[in-house]
Amino acid sequence: MDLKRTNYASGAPLEEKVGYSRMVKVGPFVYIGGTTSVQPDGTVYGEGDAFLQTKYVCEKFLKLLEQAGAKKEDVTRVKVYTTDMKLSGEICRAYSLFFKEVKPLCTVVGTPALNRPTQLVEIELDAVVGSYTE
Repeated sequence: MDLKRTNYASGAPLEEKVGYSRMVKVGPFVYIGGTTSVQPDGTVYGEGDAFLQTKYVCEKFLKLLEQAGAKKEDVTRVKVYTTDMKLSGEICRAYSLFFKEVKPLCTVVGTPALNRPTQLVEIELDAVVGSYTE
């Protein structure tokens, strides 16, 4: 098995300053780090709306997975962090739009805060390229 590692950057200024990647692919394994609904201009998409933030993050994931040669059907694990567990219904409703049929492992965890007060959701994702069978 070829376990070549490829790091993918999103262009966030802290990636170089701190030393992290948005996504790492090792062989067929794809790992996407904590992702929020921050837009390219630095604003938070869907401020105050967990459904919109989750949907936006999942759309980001589809683009990232494509860069790594993966698709949503290859997703094996999703970890969701929220600042308010009462929002889990809205989060799960948006998540289901993308992963209901795939059925990856999914964990939703409450956390006291994220980087900005208007961020309600942060999500991590793992995938294995070519793993999905129908």
